Amino acid sequence: MAKVTTPPDMLTVTQVSELLGLSPDTVRRWHKKGLIHATIGQGGTRLFSEDEIRRVSSRTQGDSEAWRVLSASRTKLTSLELFCGAGGLGLGLHNAGFQNKLLVDNDKDCIETINANGTIGIGVCESVRDLDLSEYHGRIDLMSGGFPCQAFSFAGMKRGFEDARGTLFYDFARLIEQVQPRMVVGENVRGLLTHDGGKTIAVMVRILENLGYRTVVRVLKAQFFDVPQKRERLVIFAIRKDSESPIMVPKEKDYTISVRAALKDVPPSHGMQYSAEKERVMRLIPEGGYWRDLPEDEKKKFMGRSYFLGGGKTGMARRLAWDEPSLTLTCNPAQKQTERCHPEETRPLTVREYARIQCFPDTWEFCGSISSQYRQIGNAVPVNLGYHIGLAARASIGHMARKADSPCLLLSEEEVSDPQQTLF
Repeated sequence: MAKVTTPPDMLTVTQVSELLGLSPDTVRRWHKKGLIHATIGQGGTRLFSEDEIRRVSSRTQGDSEAWRVLSASRTKLTSLELFCGAGGLGLGLHNAGFQNKLLVDNDKDCIETINANGTIGIGVCESVRDLDLSEYHGRIDLMSGGFPCQAFSFAGMKRGFEDARGTLFYDFARLIEQVQPRMVVGENVRGLLTHDGGKTIAVMVRILENLGYRTVVRVLKAQFFDVPQKRERLVIFAIRKDSESPIMVPKEKDYTISVRAALKDVPPSHGMQYSAEKERVMRLIPEGGYWRDLPEDEKKKFMGRSYFLGGGKTGMARRLAWDEPSLTLTCNPAQKQTERCHPEETRPLTVREYARIQCFPDTWEFCGSISSQYRQIGNAVPVNLGYHIGLAARASIGHMARKADSPCLLLSEEEVSDPQQTLF
């Protein structure tokens, strides 16, 4: 068998694990998740450049940055948001300088939350299916929305709106046509990228192009955008074709924010509680651990039939780690399979701790029951991620923020060369 040699300027998995203080399995897992980039050498060997290891090393220094809610200077740019939820994206865009003229959602508690805070615009509780926005025609710079994703009809994939009829994206597109904003931002889960073999996102892009927009699709990792949370969102940036400006997209930072930094001096608040049995089990989980860290007999008892099924099930019985970003927040931190336990105390994260991790300011009030408040926060776009999206949109429209306003970094669509990202 021919001997496989490693180029002198490249590092193997074993070498990288020693440099970063990680196990080889963790290095391989990070590569699969796109957290660290590698080239595949002879025999399928993963090879890493020294520059890549320096980049990753600077991102894994734990509490390297303090938690804060970012903001920039005001502008006269206008925005309108559909599917606004509790205001994560809306507040982020507001902090980036946009003036929200209207925020729409069919969830009563979310709209009560928007209007109770009264700082980012008027919230209206209404279904987008019944909405008419013709009064805003030509008056909106940025139209945004976290539209739900449903399957489309793909017959021919050339029928414009007809390909999306019966879905909420159809209404999103219908209202874009009514308003004709200068720019559109749509956000969704990362899975939309591969939904139905990529056909769903392809139809969305085709529809936006038929409406007269150029598009860029990016998967943004919140943990690299001043958010203390490992959360990914797919974002569609679309600008009207009559604009000569390039589409600008946020560039990842070389640091992360830890749970420790996010929860520093967090105000006390109400929250869910574990049952006596759940609390007993969670006391056995170490910081940063999950169900696999339980004694063998406890594993089988806690997991039940799931113990014998495949998959890592890494979200079950999960206790967060102080010096890492949080796992993606769920809509219920106490429910089995979605536990988000405090790193040190044996309890679910409180509402205000949840809000900190999603970058809501401590003054942001959430309406409704405790379960509704957790759901609103868990479903929100992290505010600081929305801020970076807003500054990218602002720059695309031609209103670049001052450097003193923000640590935001931007790339133009021509500069995007990361094969992990998708451009249309």
